[in-house]
Amino acid sequence: MSQDFAKRLNELPEGWLQAMGITITRATQDEVRAELTVGPEHLQGYGIVHGGVHCGLIESLASIGAALVALPRNQSVVGLENNTSFVRAVRAGAKLHAVSTPITRGRRTQVWEARVLDDQERLVATGRVRLLCLDQEQELAGEQVRGVLHPPT
Repeated sequence: MSQDFAKRLNELPEGWLQAMGITITRATQDEVRAELTVGPEHLQGYGIVHGGVHCGLIESLASIGAALVALPRNQSVVGLENNTSFVRAVRAGAKLHAVSTPITRGRRTQVWEARVLDDQERLVATGRVRLLCLDQEQELAGEQVRGVLHPPT
């Protein structure tokens, strides 16, 4: 599946990506890329990007990539573990560029790694996300699993 799902993801009417102002620039089974212009809503008390923004960006890209791998298998994915390291502080006005690629794409679990860079291509954060692949008939929190990329039933 070499199809690029970036346009479809950016057209979703709501969700965390939209709330944070994240734009997906590429979304395939092999690589997911995004951009984010840092605004006041992304900052913590010292005026730098809140670590949760980096964690969420990294987990979102890894989850999108893993979901695209799982989709043809009639599966969805959920995060099991997110290990994010903060390397450089970033302030409002900066534009962040993130990329996530797979380490493993197994049938039951996947592991994706990600890097976040600033405009000068300096490393800002790194991360690794482990995800669980769930079959469509499985339940999660009392409901049948169905991701936003799955075709409507």
